[in-house]
Amino acid sequence: MPELTSRRGLLFGSAAIGAGALLTGCTSNESKDEPAANDQPAADDKPGKQVTIGFAGPQADHGWLNAINDNAKSRAKKYSDVTLEITEGSNDTAAQIGQIETLINKKVDVLVVLPADGKALTQVGLKAMRANIPVINLDRIFNTPQAYRCWIGGDNYGMGLNAGHYIGEKLKGKSGAKVIELAGLDNLELTKQRTQGFDDALKNYPNIQKVARQAAEFTVESGQAKMAQLLQAQSKFDALWNHDDDQGVGALRAIEQAGRDDFLMVGGAGALSAFQAIKQDDGVLKATVLYPPTMAASAIDLARVLGQGKGVSGMAEFEIPASITLYSAVVDKANVDQYMSTGFK
Repeated sequence: MPELTSRRGLLFGSAAIGAGALLTGCTSNESKDEPAANDQPAADDKPGKQVTIGFAGPQADHGWLNAINDNAKSRAKKYSDVTLEITEGSNDTAAQIGQIETLINKKVDVLVVLPADGKALTQVGLKAMRANIPVINLDRIFNTPQAYRCWIGGDNYGMGLNAGHYIGEKLKGKSGAKVIELAGLDNLELTKQRTQGFDDALKNYPNIQKVARQAAEFTVESGQAKMAQLLQAQSKFDALWNHDDDQGVGALRAIEQAGRDDFLMVGGAGALSAFQAIKQDDGVLKATVLYPPTMAASAIDLARVLGQGKGVSGMAEFEIPASITLYSAVVDKANVDQYMSTGFK
């Protein structure tokens, strides 16, 4: 994956505008002898204090997870003052705990952890924090804020919400419109959140009814099998939301095999294959809703800032935020070129 340009503008841009406007209004009558709020050290690309960052994630058995690792590695290489200690990655919680404990024993300056299971790894997060090693908790959240200094991750509810609004606007003038949903693993909280967001968005469009839902497993094979079942059961519908672009590859195969092209499809996550299909615009896939793996690059940015004792460029505070939720942007033909370089394989 190509090295990404800075995401700070996306992460903190709106906050910076708000903070800047507030500071202008509040400081205009203050004495010039007092230091300006933006005079504190802030993150930038200039080399600073050397920081060793430990990175531990699950096994990269999915395109999105592989992109997480790639983003972390690429981002760390950008900085001459960052050394990245990265583990092999494991979906076995005991193994991942052991890998993180190794990083703690090495006395890395900051830890970035995407846990295979947030609840199961909470204790090792606490262990790092108690050892004065601050933790950036990436995406899958620990059970307590005491186990991390900063959480950064995606917005599963927002994914569903934005997918629903996109489809709703496309079908706004159609009476009796029908939509279906190809979800992910139903035993995961993230799947429930995505479905809830989708359902809540559709409540704004009384002309639309969700008529069917199937849960796949975030794999090509399950996407193809479950989509085939949906197509067999639903002879006519107007739109499909698929939670995950990897399983969407299988869903598109089933759609092609069935010879169907009478509806629009919206995907999820931001795979390169989805971006390419959207740009080509010769099939049912018209948009996808991001769950950006670039969050790993931003986590490295935050870890570097934390290790150097700096604030975030564009924000007035001396410290980095405690929590950052990334926006789930909708990518369609109008803006796909902007996001193409971020697509994961």
